[in-house]
Amino acid sequence: MAVFGGVGLSSAWAAGQQHGGQGVHPRLLKFNFAAVPKSLADVVTVPRRYSYDVLYRLGDPIAAGVADYLNDGTDDPESFAHRAGDHHDGMSYFGLSRSGKRDENCSARGLLCVNHEAITPAFLHPTGQTVVDGARTVPEEVLREFYVHGVSVIKVVKKRGKKGEWSYKQDSRFNRRIHTLTTMKLSGPAAETPYMITKFSPDGSKTRGTVNNCANGATPWGTYLTCEENWAGYFRRIVATDDPNRTAKELASFARYGVVGNGRELWATVTPDTADDFYGRWNAMKLGASADGSDDYRNVANTYGWVVEIDPFNRTSIPKKRTALGRFAHEGAWLGPAKKGEPLVSYMGCDARNEYIYKYVSNRRWDPRDANAGMAAGDKYLDDGKLYVATFNADGTGEWRELSLGINNITSANPAYAFADQADVVINTRLAADAAGATKMDRPEWAAVHPKNGEVYVTLTNTNASSRPITSVDAANPRFYNDRKTTGQDQLGNPNGHIIRFAEERHKVDATSFTWDVFLFGARATADAINVNISGLTDANDFSSPDSVWFSRANPGLLWIETDDGAYTDVTNCMLLAAVPGEVGDGTRRTVTNVDGAVTQSVETPVGKELGEKRLRRFLVGSKECEITGVAETPDGKTLFVNIQHPGESTTPDFVTGTFGSHWPDGGVSRPRSATIAITKDDGDEIGV
Repeated sequence: MAVFGGVGLSSAWAAGQQHGGQGVHPRLLKFNFAAVPKSLADVVTVPRRYSYDVLYRLGDPIAAGVADYLNDGTDDPESFAHRAGDHHDGMSYFGLSRSGKRDENCSARGLLCVNHEAITPAFLHPTGQTVVDGARTVPEEVLREFYVHGVSVIKVVKKRGKKGEWSYKQDSRFNRRIHTLTTMKLSGPAAETPYMITKFSPDGSKTRGTVNNCANGATPWGTYLTCEENWAGYFRRIVATDDPNRTAKELASFARYGVVGNGRELWATVTPDTADDFYGRWNAMKLGASADGSDDYRNVANTYGWVVEIDPFNRTSIPKKRTALGRFAHEGAWLGPAKKGEPLVSYMGCDARNEYIYKYVSNRRWDPRDANAGMAAGDKYLDDGKLYVATFNADGTGEWRELSLGINNITSANPAYAFADQADVVINTRLAADAAGATKMDRPEWAAVHPKNGEVYVTLTNTNASSRPITSVDAANPRFYNDRKTTGQDQLGNPNGHIIRFAEERHKVDATSFTWDVFLFGARATADAINVNISGLTDANDFSSPDSVWFSRANPGLLWIETDDGAYTDVTNCMLLAAVPGEVGDGTRRTVTNVDGAVTQSVETPVGKELGEKRLRRFLVGSKECEITGVAETPDGKTLFVNIQHPGESTTPDFVTGTFGSHWPDGGVSRPRSATIAITKDDGDEIGV
């Protein structure tokens, strides 16, 4: 199974080592594990001759003097400023030298940056959230939730003399929590514009906090990118009261992003407020008398939905929201290989059904001397560039359409939305992509760039019949079928999802055209082999709802695939698979015939070569009701970090008996906790191959 070749790359970053590593291995990749069977047990299962440590759990203390987590809902809310957050998600590992400097090749110690996407409120408080007449009445509960969102930076170390055992250093000077109360600078074309003015920042230069941090990215200058996904639902905006006070453009923007309702956690309902508007700043309604919004938070939603850059090596640095990369439900921001004298590229998905795939290309060309420039390099490469959206043609070609004022129908004369300037374009990226005629996809999530040939893999997690009816299938989203659960529930649409991949023309990241095919289709092994289980999946590798994808640094060509599934959970918990993909165009064209009652719709689509069990194999199965998400690796490839998110989330807890949908990782009658695990091979060899 060859590591497929492509463009010759020389630097550590270009070799697929985002923070360094051992370079490209000139050898064939062959799995060193037997497939893990599907499971519904409340355990995390890894292959024989592999082990894992539970490294970092919800509530774990990250500062000296902070008490161990009680995990009963009574921990001091203020202490969560120095504890692990909830819903561990995307993450990156940065090697650290003994002297505390960035070390691209260090596999014995490092800084682990971990996203905390959201919360399971029932597990954070004694008996869940206290809500009276639609309002939160216990401010301490809300404060706890403020801190639990965001990002952790922790120092992790491999124990001396121990095989594969990892821990984090509780009193490290690098440990840091970034959360909803952390001050953030705004940078790029939307910064310091009238759209960003709030009571907190009358000049529109800053905002407070980050939320719903889902996937991630890392830069060749050693900073971490965390991405704001489903941020819109946190804001309170009651349309009956607010709509009459807003312009037609504001209403169009609110509708396109879903800024409407009471707010998913009701944060804005706490009274009385603090002097710093801890709670009121989640109210996006026009309440003040000013013309510009400097006396309320009518514009606050514009300050969310961005890629946020963090310097993990400098705990006093202020994170920056990079507005040039667009505002949408950011799943992540994955940079391609950095090549001297060429632009940098970041690929991004907007995680919602019928949304789009984007890329950002810097105007400045990469200078390797910026490898240690920190946030200043971000100012150079992430604030000045072009944003594009993808269209997928039926013949296997595609086009990147630029999202800039004055082209691709992004004008002041656009009847759906009159764009005023480039700040308006990046703030309303979804509307700009609509105007440009981009291809609506089956819920774009993570992306991964093949370190050898630069090809890009994007997960399309799933869709349903209401979002994409049978008459709306197309070559890039070709399936409509009924995936019937063993419990008898019909699931119409594309409930198992697929992974699409594309190759830039001439391997140039600033190309405006590409070729593509469908790499993998999720399906039950028992599904129709012609129109549903098109990838020929077996019991050793069938899966549903691909979410995270990530290429190994130590073994370029090894692709990790994680699932966030509700469609196949009648058979198995979510999982992690290992794959050794080929390249775009290695398969054939297939005709997919879709049937819904009396309606038949056939679509021809390019499909990648079947991998088989030798090149696609299940590596891990998670605990009950969890999502498997986030993956990082030490440069030597001998430790794999994986996140187990929200175990036990789907079952209503019984607080009297201590019965929860899961009791992982602590067992007994404990409340479940999201956690990062560190996986190693018992003989100390590399993970997976």
